[in-house]
Amino acid sequence: MTNPPLPEPFLTLHTAFVLVTAALIGCLVGVLTHLGGTRPAPAVLAGLTAAAGAVPGQRSLIR
Repeated sequence: MTNPPLPEPFLTLHTAFVLVTAALIGCLVGVLTHLGGTRPAPAVLAGLTAAAGAVPGQRSLIR
């Protein structure tokens, strides 16, 4: 009796690692921006911008 093939994963390991590291970078930038004296809203925007900017760089570096 043969086993049915396993379904493909929702995210590949590479994609999950890139997204997690981008989220960590975004959190770090947001916290450091807030600790630098900026209000929370601009700090969140700085973190989101850093996370979005980190994705292409991480994608090309981790290949």
